Amino acid sequence: MNPQVSPQFSPPMAPQGSGRHINKTAIIVGLSIFGALALGFAIWSFVNYTEQKTNVDGKIDDAVAVAKKAQADSDEAKFAARDKEPNREFVGPDDYGQLRFNYPKTWSVYINKDASTTGGTYEAYLNPVSVPAVSSTQQYALRVTIEQQDYNTVITSYNTLVKTGALHSSAVVAANGVNGTRLDGNFTKDIRGAAVIFKIRDKTVTLRTDANTFLGDFNALIATIKFNQ
Repeated sequence: MNPQVSPQFSPPMAPQGSGRHINKTAIIVGLSIFGALALGFAIWSFVNYTEQKTNVDGKIDDAVAVAKKAQADSDEAKFAARDKEPNREFVGPDDYGQLRFNYPKTWSVYINKDASTTGGTYEAYLNPVSVPAVSSTQQYALRVTIEQQDYNTVITSYNTLVKTGALHSSAVVAANGVNGTRLDGNFTKDIRGAAVIFKIRDKTVTLRTDANTFLGDFNALIATIKFNQ
C-alpha cells in the first residue's frame, strides 16, 4: 500500500509584465506632476516678468517725459532770453543826471511824470508788452523814480522795514562807480522784489522791480546803470 502523499500547492503566479505596468504608471504620474509644476513655474515666471517689464517700461516712459519737459523748458527759456535781445537804452532827462541803463527790447516804457518839462518828480514804468495803468499796488517789471529828496532821507524812509526784517539792505555800485543801496524783500503786502537807490546831484533815483519774476532782468539791468554826477 502506497503511502499517501499530501498534495503540494504553489502560490499563484503574478501575471507577467504587471511590475513593468506599475513602474510605467508611476513614471507617467511623476512626469505629469513635474510637467504641471514646470508649467506653473513657467506661467508664474512669465507673469512676474511681464509685471516687472511693465514697471520698467513705465519708469522709462516717465523719465523720457521728464527729460522732454526739461528740454522744452530749457529751449523756451533760451528763446525768451534771445527774444529780449538786443537791449534798448533808457535815457532820462538831462537836468536829472541823464540816467541811462539797458532794458529788454520786449518791454514797453510809459513816462507818467516828465520832469524835463514840468519839474518835480520824474516817474517812468517799464513792463513786458504793455504797461498797466499806474497804481501803487500794481506790479511792474521796473519803476523809475527821480525825486528832489536827499539821498539819506530816502534811505531813512525804509529803516522800519529793514529793522523788522521785511527788507534786507546791502551795498550796490553803479556801472559808473557810484555807491548806492540795494533793498530786497517785501515793500508792501502787494510788492515783493528789489530796489536800488543812488544819489544824483541834489536828487535821488530809485529803480525797483515789483516781483521776483523779474529779478534776473533787474540784476542785468542795474549792472548797466550810468548817470551824470
